[in-house]
Amino acid sequence: MEGVSQSASRIARAYLWSILIWLSLAPMNAGEDTVTLLEGGMHVPYWMLLLANSAWMMTAALLTPPIFGVVRRYPIVERHRAGRVAGYLLGTLPYLAASASIRWVLLPPLNTATHQFTHRTLHSLVGNTHHFSFQIWCYLAILVAAHAYHGFVRAKAQELERLELQQALAASELQMLKSQIQPHYLFNTLHGIATLIDSDRVKAKASVLKLSKLLRTSLEYGNSDLISFSEELKFVRSYLELEQMRLEDRLQISWDIESETQEVLVPQMILQPLVENAIFHGISCCREGGWIQIVSRKISDCVELEIRNSVGGKSQKGLGLGHRNTRARIKHLYANEGTFRFRIDPYNVAIATLTFPGFVTAEEAALFVGSNSLGDNHAGVDRR
Repeated sequence: MEGVSQSASRIARAYLWSILIWLSLAPMNAGEDTVTLLEGGMHVPYWMLLLANSAWMMTAALLTPPIFGVVRRYPIVERHRAGRVAGYLLGTLPYLAASASIRWVLLPPLNTATHQFTHRTLHSLVGNTHHFSFQIWCYLAILVAAHAYHGFVRAKAQELERLELQQALAASELQMLKSQIQPHYLFNTLHGIATLIDSDRVKAKASVLKLSKLLRTSLEYGNSDLISFSEELKFVRSYLELEQMRLEDRLQISWDIESETQEVLVPQMILQPLVENAIFHGISCCREGGWIQIVSRKISDCVELEIRNSVGGKSQKGLGLGHRNTRARIKHLYANEGTFRFRIDPYNVAIATLTFPGFVTAEEAALFVGSNSLGDNHAGVDRR
Protein backbone atom coordinates (compact mmCIF):
# COMPACT_ATOMS: atom_id res chain seq x y z
CA MET A 1 0.00 0.00 0.00
CA GLU A 2 2.83 2.34 0.84
CA GLY A 3 4.47 1.60 -2.52
CA VAL A 4 1.24 2.47 -4.36
CA SER A 5 0.98 5.72 -2.41
CA GLN A 6 4.56 6.68 -3.28
CA SER A 7 4.00 5.84 -6.93
CA ALA A 8 0.83 7.96 -7.05
CA SER A 9 2.64 10.85 -5.37
CA ARG A 10 5.49 10.62 -7.89
CA ILE A 11 3.07 10.64 -10.83
CA ALA A 12 1.16 13.59 -9.35
CA ARG A 13 4.40 15.59 -8.99
CA ALA A 14 5.35 14.77 -12.59
CA TYR A 15 2.02 16.07 -13.91
CA LEU A 16 2.18 19.17 -11.69
CA TRP A 17 5.63 20.15 -12.96
CA SER A 18 4.61 19.41 -16.56
CA ILE A 19 1.49 21.58 -16.31
CA LEU A 20 3.36 24.46 -14.65
CA ILE A 21 6.13 24.46 -17.27
CA TRP A 22 3.87 24.21 -20.30
CA LEU A 23 1.26 26.71 -19.07
CA SER A 24 4.01 29.26 -18.42
CA LEU A 25 4.44 29.43 -22.23
CA ALA A 26 0.77 30.22 -22.93
CA PRO A 27 0.87 34.01 -22.20
CA MET A 28 3.83 34.47 -24.57
CA ASN A 29 2.16 32.47 -27.37
CA ALA A 30 -1.11 34.35 -26.88
CA GLY A 31 0.74 37.65 -27.18
CA GLU A 32 2.43 36.47 -30.38
CA ASP A 33 -0.96 35.44 -31.86
CA THR A 34 -2.42 38.82 -30.93
CA VAL A 35 0.32 40.66 -32.83
CA THR A 36 -0.02 38.32 -35.83
CA LEU A 37 -3.80 38.82 -36.03
CA LEU A 38 -3.49 42.59 -35.68
CA GLU A 39 -1.05 42.65 -38.58
CA GLY A 40 -3.68 40.78 -40.62
CA GLY A 41 -6.32 43.34 -39.71
CA MET A 42 -8.11 41.21 -37.11
CA HIS A 43 -8.61 41.89 -33.45
CA VAL A 44 -9.31 39.02 -31.04
CA PRO A 45 -9.50 39.63 -27.29
CA TYR A 46 -6.26 38.59 -25.59
CA TRP A 47 -8.09 36.50 -22.98
CA MET A 48 -9.65 34.34 -25.69
CA LEU A 49 -6.28 33.73 -27.32
CA LEU A 50 -4.79 33.01 -23.90
CA LEU A 51 -7.51 30.46 -23.22
CA ALA A 52 -7.00 28.79 -26.60
CA ASN A 53 -3.23 28.63 -26.17
CA SER A 54 -3.62 27.34 -22.62
CA ALA A 55 -5.69 24.46 -23.98
CA TRP A 56 -2.90 23.54 -26.41
CA MET A 57 -0.27 23.82 -23.69
CA MET A 58 -2.37 21.73 -21.31
CA THR A 59 -2.62 19.10 -24.04
CA ALA A 60 1.17 18.93 -24.32
CA ALA A 61 1.46 18.90 -20.51
CA LEU A 62 -0.84 15.90 -20.19
CA LEU A 63 1.12 13.95 -22.81
CA THR A 64 4.57 14.78 -21.42
CA PRO A 65 4.73 12.35 -18.40
CA PRO A 66 3.71 9.29 -20.49
CA ILE A 67 6.38 10.11 -23.08
CA PHE A 68 8.95 10.54 -20.28
CA GLY A 69 7.93 7.09 -19.05
CA VAL A 70 8.41 5.55 -22.51
CA VAL A 71 11.82 7.21 -22.89
CA ARG A 72 12.89 5.94 -19.47
CA ARG A 73 11.94 2.43 -20.53
CA TYR A 74 13.28 2.66 -24.11
CA PRO A 75 16.04 5.29 -24.33
CA ILE A 76 17.95 5.84 -27.55
CA VAL A 77 21.22 4.07 -26.83
CA GLU A 78 24.05 2.85 -29.02
CA ARG A 79 22.87 -0.75 -29.14
CA HIS A 80 19.27 0.04 -30.20
CA ARG A 81 19.75 3.43 -31.84
CA ALA A 82 18.32 2.80 -35.33
CA GLY A 83 15.28 0.84 -34.19
CA ARG A 84 14.30 3.24 -31.45
CA VAL A 85 14.82 6.36 -33.55
CA ALA A 86 12.48 4.81 -36.14
CA GLY A 87 10.02 3.95 -33.39
CA TYR A 88 9.96 7.50 -32.04
CA LEU A 89 9.50 8.91 -35.56
CA LEU A 90 6.52 6.61 -36.09
CA GLY A 91 5.27 7.76 -32.69
CA THR A 92 4.53 11.13 -34.24
CA LEU A 93 1.25 9.78 -35.67
CA PRO A 94 -0.29 8.53 -32.41
CA TYR A 95 0.93 11.71 -30.71
CA LEU A 96 -0.93 13.85 -33.32
CA ALA A 97 -4.09 11.80 -32.82
CA ALA A 98 -3.89 11.98 -29.02
CA SER A 99 -3.07 15.69 -29.06
CA ALA A 100 -5.98 16.55 -31.38
CA SER A 101 -8.39 14.50 -29.27
CA ILE A 102 -7.32 15.94 -25.91
CA ARG A 103 -7.41 19.50 -27.29
CA TRP A 104 -10.91 18.85 -28.65
CA VAL A 105 -12.08 17.65 -25.21
CA LEU A 106 -10.47 20.49 -23.24
CA LEU A 107 -11.88 23.46 -25.14
CA PRO A 108 -14.24 24.02 -28.12
CA PRO A 109 -12.63 25.47 -31.25
CA LEU A 110 -12.25 29.25 -31.43
CA ASN A 111 -13.70 31.14 -34.41
CA THR A 112 -11.42 34.17 -34.74
CA ALA A 113 -13.81 35.90 -37.15
CA THR A 114 -16.83 35.85 -34.81
CA HIS A 115 -14.78 35.90 -31.60
CA GLN A 116 -16.72 32.91 -30.30
CA PHE A 117 -16.06 29.35 -29.23
CA THR A 118 -18.06 27.06 -31.51
CA HIS A 119 -19.57 23.64 -30.89
CA ARG A 120 -17.43 20.52 -30.92
CA THR A 121 -17.93 18.53 -34.10
CA LEU A 122 -16.15 15.73 -35.91
CA HIS A 123 -14.98 18.33 -38.40
CA SER A 124 -13.43 20.45 -35.63
CA LEU A 125 -11.72 17.33 -34.22
CA VAL A 126 -10.09 16.65 -37.61
CA GLY A 127 -9.33 20.37 -37.88
CA ASN A 128 -7.12 20.16 -34.80
CA THR A 129 -4.64 18.07 -36.81
CA HIS A 130 -4.08 21.10 -39.07
CA HIS A 131 -1.82 22.42 -36.32
CA PHE A 132 0.52 19.49 -36.94
CA SER A 133 3.66 21.66 -37.12
CA PHE A 134 3.08 22.98 -33.61
CA GLN A 135 2.18 19.52 -32.32
CA ILE A 136 5.26 17.89 -33.87
CA TRP A 137 7.42 20.65 -32.38
CA CYS A 138 5.96 19.89 -28.95
CA TYR A 139 6.50 16.15 -29.47
CA LEU A 140 10.15 16.60 -30.43
CA ALA A 141 10.73 19.04 -27.56
CA ILE A 142 9.32 16.50 -25.11
CA LEU A 143 11.51 13.72 -26.56
CA VAL A 144 14.66 15.83 -26.32
CA ALA A 145 13.83 16.94 -22.77
CA ALA A 146 13.04 13.36 -21.72
CA HIS A 147 16.31 11.99 -23.09
CA ALA A 148 18.29 14.84 -21.53
CA TYR A 149 16.63 14.34 -18.14
CA HIS A 150 16.99 10.57 -18.03
CA GLY A 151 20.55 10.85 -19.35
CA PHE A 152 21.33 13.15 -16.44
CA VAL A 153 19.65 10.77 -13.98
CA ARG A 154 21.61 7.79 -15.34
CA ALA A 155 24.89 9.71 -15.21
CA LYS A 156 24.18 10.77 -11.65
CA ALA A 157 23.32 7.19 -10.64
CA GLN A 158 26.51 5.88 -12.27
CA GLU A 159 28.59 8.52 -10.49
CA LEU A 160 26.96 7.63 -7.17
CA GLU A 161 27.63 3.94 -7.81
CA ARG A 162 31.27 4.73 -8.65
CA LEU A 163 31.68 6.75 -5.44
CA GLU A 164 30.07 3.98 -3.37
CA LEU A 165 32.45 1.47 -4.94
CA GLN A 166 35.43 3.70 -4.16
CA GLN A 167 34.23 4.10 -0.57
CA ALA A 168 33.74 0.35 -0.23
CA LEU A 169 37.23 -0.29 -1.59
CA ALA A 170 38.69 2.34 0.74
CA ALA A 171 36.89 0.83 3.72
CA SER A 172 38.06 -2.65 2.71
CA GLU A 173 41.66 -1.50 2.36
CA LEU A 174 41.53 0.33 5.69
CA GLN A 175 40.14 -2.78 7.38
CA MET A 176 42.94 -4.82 5.81
CA LEU A 177 45.52 -2.36 7.16
CA LYS A 178 43.98 -2.60 10.64
CA SER A 179 43.90 -6.39 10.45
CA GLN A 180 47.65 -6.45 9.80
CA ILE A 181 48.43 -4.79 13.14
CA GLN A 182 47.32 -7.46 15.60
CA PRO A 183 49.07 -10.49 14.01
CA HIS A 184 52.26 -8.45 13.64
CA TYR A 185 52.56 -7.29 17.25
CA LEU A 186 51.18 -10.63 18.50
CA PHE A 187 53.98 -12.49 16.73
CA ASN A 188 56.67 -10.14 18.02
CA THR A 189 55.29 -10.23 21.58
CA LEU A 190 55.01 -14.02 21.64
CA HIS A 191 58.56 -14.23 20.38
CA GLY A 192 59.66 -12.01 23.28
CA ILE A 193 57.72 -14.12 25.80
CA ALA A 194 59.30 -17.29 24.42
CA THR A 195 62.73 -15.97 25.42
CA LEU A 196 61.50 -15.60 29.03
CA ILE A 197 60.15 -19.12 29.46
CA ASP A 198 63.54 -20.74 30.14
CA SER A 199 64.99 -17.87 32.16
CA ASP A 200 62.01 -16.54 34.17
CA ARG A 201 58.84 -18.63 34.15
CA VAL A 202 57.01 -16.30 36.56
CA LYS A 203 57.62 -13.28 34.36
CA ALA A 204 56.71 -15.30 31.28
CA LYS A 205 53.37 -16.23 32.87
CA ALA A 206 52.72 -12.60 33.84
CA SER A 207 53.54 -11.57 30.28
CA VAL A 208 51.02 -14.03 28.85
CA LEU A 209 48.33 -12.64 31.16
CA LYS A 210 49.22 -9.11 30.18
CA LEU A 211 49.07 -10.09 26.49
CA SER A 212 45.64 -11.67 26.95
CA LYS A 213 44.43 -8.40 28.47
CA LEU A 214 45.77 -6.49 25.47
CA LEU A 215 43.99 -8.82 23.07
CA ARG A 216 40.74 -8.47 25.04
CA THR A 217 41.03 -4.70 24.75
CA SER A 218 41.61 -5.00 21.01
CA LEU A 219 38.44 -7.08 20.68
CA GLU A 220 36.46 -4.51 22.67
CA TYR A 221 37.38 -1.86 20.12
CA GLY A 222 35.88 -4.05 17.41
CA ASN A 223 35.70 -2.32 14.05
CA SER A 224 35.87 1.22 15.45
CA ASP A 225 37.89 3.53 13.26
CA LEU A 226 38.22 6.27 15.88
CA ILE A 227 38.48 6.14 19.68
CA SER A 228 39.34 8.73 22.31
CA PHE A 229 43.04 9.41 22.83
CA SER A 230 42.71 8.47 26.50
CA GLU A 231 41.59 4.97 25.46
CA GLU A 232 44.46 4.74 22.99
CA LEU A 233 46.90 5.75 25.75
CA LYS A 234 45.58 2.99 28.04
CA PHE A 235 46.32 0.43 25.38
CA VAL A 236 49.80 1.81 24.66
CA ARG A 237 50.62 1.91 28.39
CA SER A 238 49.64 -1.76 28.70
CA TYR A 239 51.73 -2.65 25.68
CA LEU A 240 54.75 -0.77 27.06
CA GLU A 241 54.33 -2.50 30.43
CA LEU A 242 54.49 -5.80 28.59
CA GLU A 243 57.64 -4.76 26.74
CA GLN A 244 59.17 -3.48 29.98
CA MET A 245 58.68 -6.90 31.56
CA ARG A 246 60.87 -8.28 28.79
CA LEU A 247 63.47 -5.51 28.54
CA GLU A 248 63.41 -4.41 32.21
CA ASP A 249 65.80 -1.47 32.84
CA ARG A 250 66.85 -1.40 29.21
CA LEU A 251 63.59 0.40 28.38
CA GLN A 252 63.00 3.87 29.85
CA ILE A 253 59.61 5.47 29.22
CA SER A 254 58.49 9.09 29.59
CA TRP A 255 55.21 10.85 28.81
CA ASP A 256 54.43 14.44 27.80
CA ILE A 257 50.66 14.47 27.32
CA GLU A 258 48.64 17.69 27.17
CA SER A 259 45.33 17.35 28.98
CA GLU A 260 43.50 19.01 26.06
CA THR A 261 44.29 16.05 23.85
CA GLN A 262 42.79 13.37 26.15
CA GLU A 263 39.30 13.51 24.62
CA VAL A 264 40.41 13.99 21.03
CA LEU A 265 39.36 11.16 18.71
CA VAL A 266 42.27 9.31 17.11
CA PRO A 267 42.51 6.27 14.83
CA GLN A 268 42.36 3.04 16.80
CA MET A 269 45.80 1.53 17.53
CA ILE A 270 47.58 4.36 15.72
CA LEU A 271 50.38 4.58 18.32
CA GLN A 272 51.05 0.91 19.02
CA PRO A 273 52.76 0.09 15.67
CA LEU A 274 54.96 3.19 16.02
CA VAL A 275 55.90 2.30 19.58
CA GLU A 276 56.59 -1.29 18.54
CA ASN A 277 58.69 -0.07 15.64
CA ALA A 278 60.67 2.25 17.94
CA ILE A 279 61.43 -0.54 20.40
CA PHE A 280 62.28 -3.12 17.75
CA HIS A 281 64.49 -0.88 15.58
CA GLY A 282 65.92 1.50 18.15
CA ILE A 283 66.02 -0.04 21.63
CA SER A 284 65.87 -3.84 21.84
CA CYS A 285 68.69 -4.14 19.31
CA CYS A 286 70.96 -2.08 21.60
CA ARG A 287 72.81 -3.86 24.43
CA GLU A 288 72.42 -0.83 26.73
CA GLY A 289 68.77 -0.39 25.79
CA GLY A 290 67.33 3.08 25.34
CA TRP A 291 64.43 5.38 25.96
CA ILE A 292 61.09 6.24 24.37
CA GLN A 293 58.97 9.34 24.86
CA ILE A 294 55.34 9.85 23.83
CA VAL A 295 54.21 13.43 23.27
CA SER A 296 50.80 14.91 22.47
CA ARG A 297 49.91 18.54 21.92
CA LYS A 298 47.01 20.58 20.55
CA ILE A 299 47.97 22.99 17.77
CA SER A 300 45.06 25.19 16.71
CA ASP A 301 42.36 22.80 15.44
CA CYS A 302 44.79 19.93 14.98
CA VAL A 303 46.39 17.40 17.28
CA GLU A 304 50.02 16.35 17.00
CA LEU A 305 51.29 13.05 18.36
CA GLU A 306 54.98 12.32 18.50
CA ILE A 307 56.98 9.19 19.29
CA ARG A 308 60.63 9.92 20.15
CA ASN A 309 63.16 7.23 20.85
CA SER A 310 66.88 6.72 21.09
CA VAL A 311 68.62 4.89 18.28
CA GLY A 312 71.48 2.60 19.27
CA GLY A 313 73.14 -0.58 18.18
CA LYS A 314 72.70 -2.02 14.70
CA SER A 315 69.07 -1.49 13.77
CA GLN A 316 67.47 -3.33 10.90
CA LYS A 317 67.15 -1.24 7.77
CA GLY A 318 63.85 0.17 6.60
CA LEU A 319 60.89 1.70 8.38
CA GLY A 320 59.00 -1.57 8.74
CA LEU A 321 55.31 -2.44 8.49
CA GLY A 322 54.35 -0.04 11.30
CA HIS A 323 55.35 3.11 9.43
CA ARG A 324 53.95 2.02 6.07
CA ASN A 325 50.68 0.98 7.68
CA THR A 326 50.37 4.22 9.67
CA ARG A 327 50.97 6.41 6.63
CA ALA A 328 48.33 4.51 4.63
CA ARG A 329 45.73 4.68 7.43
CA ILE A 330 46.21 8.42 7.91
CA LYS A 331 45.82 8.96 4.17
CA HIS A 332 42.62 6.90 4.04
CA LEU A 333 41.03 8.57 7.06
CA TYR A 334 42.07 12.19 6.63
CA ALA A 335 43.17 12.57 2.99
CA ASN A 336 45.32 15.73 2.74
CA GLU A 337 44.32 16.91 6.22
CA GLY A 338 46.52 14.35 7.98
CA THR A 339 50.27 13.80 7.77
CA PHE A 340 52.85 11.31 8.99
CA ARG A 341 56.56 12.18 9.11
CA PHE A 342 59.60 10.26 10.26
CA ARG A 343 63.17 11.48 10.69
CA ILE A 344 66.32 10.85 12.69
CA ASP A 345 67.84 14.06 14.04
CA PRO A 346 71.59 14.80 14.33
CA TYR A 347 71.54 13.59 17.97
CA ASN A 348 70.54 10.09 16.86
CA VAL A 349 66.94 10.47 18.04
CA ALA A 350 64.20 8.94 15.89
CA ILE A 351 61.06 11.09 15.69
CA ALA A 352 57.74 9.88 14.25
CA THR A 353 55.13 12.66 14.05
CA LEU A 354 51.41 12.36 13.36
CA THR A 355 49.22 15.40 12.66
CA PHE A 356 45.49 15.32 11.95
CA PRO A 357 42.26 17.24 12.76
CA GLY A 358 41.51 17.25 16.48
CA PHE A 359 37.84 16.25 16.54
CA VAL A 360 36.30 15.74 19.98
CA THR A 361 32.84 14.44 19.01
CA ALA A 362 31.88 11.39 17.00
CA GLU A 363 29.48 13.45 14.88
CA GLU A 364 32.01 15.96 13.55
CA ALA A 365 34.61 13.24 13.02
CA ALA A 366 32.09 11.09 11.15
CA LEU A 367 31.08 14.03 8.95
CA PHE A 368 34.70 14.82 8.03
CA VAL A 369 35.90 11.26 7.58
CA GLY A 370 32.81 10.32 5.56
CA SER A 371 33.26 13.27 3.19
CA ASN A 372 36.90 12.36 2.59
CA SER A 373 36.90 8.66 2.02
CA LEU A 374 34.78 6.17 3.88
CA GLY A 375 31.15 7.26 3.64
CA ASP A 376 29.00 5.28 6.06
CA ASN A 377 31.83 2.84 6.76
CA HIS A 378 33.31 5.20 9.32
CA ALA A 379 30.40 4.51 11.64
CA GLY A 380 32.55 2.51 14.01
CA VAL A 381 33.53 5.65 15.97
CA ASP A 382 33.66 4.62 19.60
CA ARG A 383 30.96 6.41 21.64
CA ARG A 384 31.60 4.91 25.06
